[in-house]
Amino acid sequence: MNILLITDAWEPQVNGVVRTWQHVREELQSMGHGFRVIHPGLFRTIGAPRYPEIRLALFPRWSIRKHIESQPFDAIHIATEGPLGQAARAYCLKRRHPFTSSYHTQFPQYLHRYFRIPTAWTYAFVRRFHGKATATLVPTQGVNDELTAKGLTQVVTWSRGADTNLFKPGKNGMYETLNLPRPIFIYAGRVALEKNLDAFLTLNLPGSKVIVGDGPPRAAFEKKYPDVYFAGYQFGEELAKHYADADVFVFPSLTDTFGVVMLEANACGLPVAAFPVTGPIDVIKPGINGVLDDDLASACQRALDIDPDQCVQYARENSWRKCAQIVLDQVQAMANQPPS
Repeated sequence: MNILLITDAWEPQVNGVVRTWQHVREELQSMGHGFRVIHPGLFRTIGAPRYPEIRLALFPRWSIRKHIESQPFDAIHIATEGPLGQAARAYCLKRRHPFTSSYHTQFPQYLHRYFRIPTAWTYAFVRRFHGKATATLVPTQGVNDELTAKGLTQVVTWSRGADTNLFKPGKNGMYETLNLPRPIFIYAGRVALEKNLDAFLTLNLPGSKVIVGDGPPRAAFEKKYPDVYFAGYQFGEELAKHYADADVFVFPSLTDTFGVVMLEANACGLPVAAFPVTGPIDVIKPGINGVLDDDLASACQRALDIDPDQCVQYARENSWRKCAQIVLDQVQAMANQPPS
């Protein structure tokens, strides 16, 4: 079938939303399905508040119809709640065209932290936005339970995966990517305030700390933490080498809905140290592929004792094909429904 994805997050952005849909597209296309993306690069854009590198489409409602109807499609999936997502939702509702959606980001928590917007207001928006979808895909059962408790129905637990052909274990130091004192504790992802990086960077740990990624606060972090190695963005094999040369992956976020980087790290033999919050609690099996603890320093130290082979095996049980199949099942079910 021909699937149309509408998303406010797309290349060249580097984040979990983009990476998830890149892999889903590759898997579905390999299965013989058409997959087209409507993204901000097709529109005039403006930088997002606090994150100018994230581009938001300007007034897309006036031109969304042209982009949607430029080629035939069987199903529409709306991935994000931004300007393009809202324009696509309005298009579908006006024409009584069913659509599926997905929830990737904990907007209630982010907006409350940055702008002190009451979470009750944002959850009301989330219910309204996703309430008309035939199914809303969420990354974990924890997020499913959370949104269901807030009154959203038709919530479907999704999954994530790791490319185990790219991300694979290696002996410490074999790539000579990180020539640093051991043990090496590494984080990979956006350098952003909501990632709670201070909780990691302030820890009193032996060895070295590494940050792979970039973002607006990076310069301030480099000045504040001169003993931390900032590697910038790394991709593909270079990212895999950084994982494989480290000893523990540290995931300090308190607000992520999943965290694909945790599975990638596991695939390279790295155990994960994280807080016991939404996201990690659904990904980490304590003592198997990581450690969860409100004391992040303790989690980091105990993670050193976890067998890397257990981490690799866990990652191999989570595939992008499984993730893509859930998307396919939901859009096929939606496409078979008559217009409302």
